[in-house]
Amino acid sequence: MPQPSPVRRADAPDFTPTAEEIARLREKARFVRLETIRLIEIAKVGHYTSVFSAAEIFASLYYDVMSLRHGEPAWPDRDRFLMGKGHAAVGQFPILAEWGFIRPEELDGYTRLGSALGDHPDMTKVPGIDFSSGSIGHALSGGCGMALGGRMSQRDFHVFVMLGDGEMQEGQVWEAALFAAHNKLSRLVAIVDRNGYQLDGKVDEVMGVESLAEKWRAFGWEVHEVDGHSVRDLTALLRRLKADTGRDKPACVIARTIKGKGVSYMETEPGWHLGYLAPADAQRAIEEIMSKEI
Repeated sequence: MPQPSPVRRADAPDFTPTAEEIARLREKARFVRLETIRLIEIAKVGHYTSVFSAAEIFASLYYDVMSLRHGEPAWPDRDRFLMGKGHAAVGQFPILAEWGFIRPEELDGYTRLGSALGDHPDMTKVPGIDFSSGSIGHALSGGCGMALGGRMSQRDFHVFVMLGDGEMQEGQVWEAALFAAHNKLSRLVAIVDRNGYQLDGKVDEVMGVESLAEKWRAFGWEVHEVDGHSVRDLTALLRRLKADTGRDKPACVIARTIKGKGVSYMETEPGWHLGYLAPADAQRAIEEIMSKEI
């Protein structure tokens, strides 16, 4: 379970988003879920549940925490975002369109012949994509290189890397974790989407990864645990980590999430890791997403 936050000093800044900001971020997370359903209808197959567990993470980063400029994906001081779980790109592409990094009409050709938007992100084809991912285990290494490169070039950006919890079974993740701690990459933040499931079933039945917090701490990282569906708590934590100029180590956020969050019959059902909603089922899912607040 998420650990309680430390007692705040009277003079410490309050990073908690306002009620209006929380409402806006919830709407953006809902937007990510709805657009995921729309785009997968074009492709006829896709990764609904992997996006749904990360919808609040996407919303918090792209619509609050990260430094971005509309229509300027090449801005050198733009914060970087990498995904180990590249199969969640279908939830990222609509965000890039809202930021003016790609044209909104490009979404309508998602996965079609000639489209730059595929099932996994391609940094050579899609502006705003910082890492071509999908081969699990490599993203944190790429993030290390970007964070170190930013320091060497005296750039003022942060690097956020979202990892799947099944990805914790990959050795290269832990090699990168050692590298980041050794080099004191304080502008690097790893976010583990701890939804408990991977393609073959429950993560801890395929190969146990707990206790994750202790593992990351042992590798020299500052570690925090949070409810990954609470935009209030998640955003406050990420704001605080970004503002912490005194930290001399990378930070890991273990976001406790539910795979398929938002559509009840998908939640924790491993068969939905890759699937397709027939039109009537898609409409039911949309109605459920629209009818409740997460």
